[in-house]
Parts: sequence; C-alpha cells; structure tokens
Amino acid sequence: MAALAWLLIPLSAALGAAIWGGWAARTRTTEDMVELDGYARFRDAMDRAHAPAADPSDQPRTAAPRVH
Repeated sequence: MAALAWLLIPLSAALGAAIWGGWAARTRTTEDMVELDGYARFRDAMDRAHAPAADPSDQPRTAAPRVH
C-alpha cells in the first residue's frame, strides 16, 4: 500500500503539469488593433492641442528691465 501512495505523488505531479501546460499554451486573443486605434486617436488629439509656437522675432519688443 505504501508503494501505491509513493506512486500517486509523481502521477499527480504529472497530471498537474499536463493541466498547467494546456492552460499555458491556450490560444489568447489580443486586442492590438483596438489599442493601436486608441493610440492613433491620442496622437491626433495631442497634435491638435499644441498650436505651433509663434516666432519670438514677430513679437513687439518691450523696454528691457533695468539691471542694478
């Protein structure tokens, strides 16, 4: 009977490994296209939010501050 108990240990480990292997190798669905579309919308929104900076030479000059 003791030999049978010792035989059950590796058999249960093999069964557990087979179950885990099947679970780890399952086909997973990826949502890459949804994420890429969201990133493209984010880039477009960021491009629209930032207007091109004005050239400082176009600004009227003001009096320079006094330096003591």
